[in-house]
Amino acid sequence: MGMQLGTIPDVGADRGVDEEPPHRGLTAVEERLDAWANRRIARAEALGRRRRDAWLVELVVFALKQAWACVFGALLLSVLLLAHLFYPAGAPLVRDDALTLAAVAIQVLMVATRLETARELRVIVLFHLAGTAMELVKTDVGSWSYAADGVLRIAGVPLFSGFMYGAVGSYMVRVLRIVDLRFDRYPRRWVSALLAAGIYANFFTHHWFVDVRWVLVGAVLAVFGRCTLHFRAHASRYRMPLVGGFALVAVAIWLAENLATFSGAWRYPDQEAGWQPVSASKLVSWFLLMIVSVVLVAWVHEPRPPEDGRRALADRGLADASAAAEVRGHHALVLRRTRSSPPGPSLRHSSTRTSAH
Repeated sequence: MGMQLGTIPDVGADRGVDEEPPHRGLTAVEERLDAWANRRIARAEALGRRRRDAWLVELVVFALKQAWACVFGALLLSVLLLAHLFYPAGAPLVRDDALTLAAVAIQVLMVATRLETARELRVIVLFHLAGTAMELVKTDVGSWSYAADGVLRIAGVPLFSGFMYGAVGSYMVRVLRIVDLRFDRYPRRWVSALLAAGIYANFFTHHWFVDVRWVLVGAVLAVFGRCTLHFRAHASRYRMPLVGGFALVAVAIWLAENLATFSGAWRYPDQEAGWQPVSASKLVSWFLLMIVSVVLVAWVHEPRPPEDGRRALADRGLADASAAAEVRGHHALVLRRTRSSPPGPSLRHSSTRTSAH
């Protein structure tokens, strides 16, 4: 994939890795995780293993925070698997309706425990609506199918399906805060919005017109190719290309999709005779959907530049202002001296000689 993951030294290195990261509205779980990391690094330093252990602590904390950002999706996927294994076939409430009620309960729990804010919930609702619209069209043309029973459904699509897209939205808005995600060289939002609209439209139109997904992939590389993600694991900041980062997220969603289809939540046509892994071609679809997700989140939460970049711009602005003020002050001083000084000696002597003659 050609992706590089690099540490940004001037942010993580100018303060010790054992210092508490700046407060970013962390939940109690995230605060405890950071406190654990601080204790581990302090212990490693006492044993003379700081250099060796610090990077490992950063890696573990990053992995745990990624898992914590996925908590909505992880809970929903767990419910799907548990229902597949243990839900009784003859229960009065059909399985898909039970899954919908469970998804609603998870969403209420996320908001009630403040794991998601009201502003974040608005983004998740956008994902839910966009996903449900896609489900209605895709199931109608036979791209995939659900069980035919249940009452909590719209035109054959069980309502829990929208929560699966909502789980992607939940991850996006939570990871934005949990790892303090910043964007360097993020494209103009109207350009990214047009690209996202084209991607979303192609999910529908390719059933009747030419499929331009590879053209759209090329457009994504052209528009987002220079954009870099900056994020914090624990005490240090790191960076990676946006395209590479969300390609990795697309792989994670594809793996989760395999578990979901294994649980029988829905089936693709080639899985009707028996479960088999989801086609790897879906990776392209999930990658494009991740770009739509980035744009949706960025439309509500304006992308923030990296801290070091913002500080550099501020410093440069202050320096320019100081230099301009110094030049203006120098010019004013010269002007005052010129106006207040008596005529020079050569001028006086010239006048005296003229009078003598």
